[in-house]
Amino acid sequence: MTIADLLKGYYVTTQIPVAWAEMDAFGHVNNVVYFRYFEIARIVYLERLNGLAYMEETGIGPILASTQCRFRVPLTYPDTVSVGARVHSLEADRFTMDYCVVSQRLEKVAAEGSGVIVMFDYRENAKTGIPQVLRQRIEAIERGE
Repeated sequence: MTIADLLKGYYVTTQIPVAWAEMDAFGHVNNVVYFRYFEIARIVYLERLNGLAYMEETGIGPILASTQCRFRVPLTYPDTVSVGARVHSLEADRFTMDYCVVSQRLEKVAAEGSGVIVMFDYRENAKTGIPQVLRQRIEAIERGE
């Protein structure tokens, strides 16, 4: 199975080199690093939405409410991971994003996870609904446009 097969359905992906410093005393990438990989993929997705620029203009942007990870295969240096991000659930004020971390060296899924992202009005310091323009952009990405 190819890396493209493993990331099928993830229309936003990024490649991240595994750093030597990410490994722990057990000789593999430390568990907290996977959440950094998720964060990087989430930011790439938001950039694709033009969501960060929208946040600068309006004060409305994402805030991570919860996240989880299922570890499949340990990563080690040297490697590069391909990380996919997609939205699988879109509600009035939040969406759930799935992540898939694939080892290019092993050609296997190293981890899968998800995160609940809530829309937040940073000027009012309060939760808010997903603006229609961002909702439409998310829906377009998830249709593969």
